[in-house]
Amino acid sequence: MPLFLIESRLNRPEQAHIAQALDGIARAAASGGGDIIEAQVSEDLARLIVVLNISDAAAVRQAVESVGVPVQSLKAVRLVGQDLDTIKQRKGTANYLVEWNLPAGLSMEAYLRRKAEKTPLYAEVPEVSFERTYVCEDMSRCLCLYASPDQEAVVRARNAVSAPIDGLNKIRNVR
Repeated sequence: MPLFLIESRLNRPEQAHIAQALDGIARAAASGGGDIIEAQVSEDLARLIVVLNISDAAAVRQAVESVGVPVQSLKAVRLVGQDLDTIKQRKGTANYLVEWNLPAGLSMEAYLRRKAEKTPLYAEVPEVSFERTYVCEDMSRCLCLYASPDQEAVVRARNAVSAPIDGLNKIRNVR
């Protein structure tokens, strides 16, 4: 079953609203035979990122919007760095999200080759743990999750692997 990434800027950045929205998203996913893989929220509770394992993205969009969560982006993604079972066990470990707008013309194969070559270089910054990446199937961008003591260490890790940062946010797992 394909993976989809939903991103939203929340109109009501409150714990209760986020929990209610995630319950609605979970029901929508379940009705389509899927489930929530993980959900992260920004430190200020204004941005929600949900990864779903679901076949009908249009139905999920409708259900998400019906519970008052505006869908800023809904994209098919590929998971890099972990398998789904591992994510379900470790999803609470990531506390930083890095966004990278991929350069035009980069293929998935070239991205994956580069990732394989560069990943061992994370050892240069042992206090940071690369957790996983979601690469948009349209090759527009990727979202990389890290466990790190602070933002500066994430920047050092990204520099070690020669990977740019277009956005860096402290996050926490909410589902």
